[in-house]
Amino acid sequence: MPLFVACFGMAYLDRVNISFAKLQMQSELGLSDAAYGLGASIFFISYLVFEIPSNMILARVGSRLWIARIMISWGIASALMMFVKTEAWFYVLRFLLGMFEAGFVPGAVYYFTQWFPAKQRGRINSFFFTSIALCGILGGPISGAIMKYMDAVGGMHGWQWLFLLEGIPSVVLGFVVMAWLDDRVEDARWLNDDEKRILTASLEAEPRSGSTHSFSVALRQPSTYVFSVIYLGLAMGIYGILFWMPQLVKTAGTNDTFIIGLITMLPYLVALVGVTLIARSSDRTGERKWHLAGCALAGVVGYVMCGIFGNSTVMLVVGLSVAATGIIASFGLFWILPARVMTGVAAAGGLALINSVGQLGGVIGPYMVGVVRDTTGSADAALYAIAGVCALSAGLIVWCLPKRVYERASSDEAVTSSLAVDGVLVPPLVAGERN
Repeated sequence: MPLFVACFGMAYLDRVNISFAKLQMQSELGLSDAAYGLGASIFFISYLVFEIPSNMILARVGSRLWIARIMISWGIASALMMFVKTEAWFYVLRFLLGMFEAGFVPGAVYYFTQWFPAKQRGRINSFFFTSIALCGILGGPISGAIMKYMDAVGGMHGWQWLFLLEGIPSVVLGFVVMAWLDDRVEDARWLNDDEKRILTASLEAEPRSGSTHSFSVALRQPSTYVFSVIYLGLAMGIYGILFWMPQLVKTAGTNDTFIIGLITMLPYLVALVGVTLIARSSDRTGERKWHLAGCALAGVVGYVMCGIFGNSTVMLVVGLSVAATGIIASFGLFWILPARVMTGVAAAGGLALINSVGQLGGVIGPYMVGVVRDTTGSADAALYAIAGVCALSAGLIVWCLPKRVYERASSDEAVTSSLAVDGVLVPPLVAGERN
């Protein structure tokens, strides 16, 4: 798990480090805020297109080789961003980065199902998604320091060093994955025969669903579209923070890139603690509805505060902390729910649809903020719009999902092992639920 946390952290860092690079490269390359927002969004277009094909290949060649390939190729693509000279090449390389990174998260989640019994996956998924907060905690100061202290070294700008130095670790981790990761329990060199037998028996003892529903079943379920809109709002919330936090801090009155990096670390520190406490509370009580709705509402409150107090660094950080805590915590809680109303191939197609619509938040959010800043000179209207989408997600969570979604399963989320149906990730299926 620490290896996957490190990999996911680097994935997010390479995905969003343009938020720091923007502080220098935008003026040097003559990029408008809208052009920057479009470049940030293009990543998600290719990510969407190639995610399912990538996962299909993973199922055929194995997690170890394919996850290693993903990491090595995205690290190289991220490093190549240092050579961007024109707006067109900025778009091309962002597209390639999304294409190469596609499939990592579903591949990792699928891998967990081959190693961890169902009753442990809630904690495992939560641990995995804390990578987002850890990325912000470590990535902000590191990115700011690189841009400040490496600027003009070797005749290169700070933003060029940023892409190079933050792309290399992904490549290195890719080779670590290839050398160290084991695809299956029986391949593990660090488990003895008794340990392998105990773990295998625990995994095989879980109840399994015999459902064979088709994708058309998922398309006919209203809950599929409700989940999709909810996830779209949550995704817009997180990407608003990831891509625009450094610029918001700068606008509030801080110009030193290293200090900006230190300030952006604070909301993620708060989120790391908050996410842990929220996940623990939800797991202990088995209550999901109000925990998840509360997280979405925290995004609303946080973004409204950012809009109102955009010129006050202290209040801006408070608002960002509230939003980051709520939105990051919501992901671990959200993905527990869709599998409760989808089974078999319907789950494979339905979950792919939900994730695809959600990733559109990464296309819409950054570009919208950029256009609004270019048009009005301020990001306030865009921040309020993201708050409104988070509020919509909260309303859908409370009033528009089937009651069975929130019924606590026996034995603490008694779910089946995830499967790959035709190479597409099928998340854990709740025992006894048939739809």
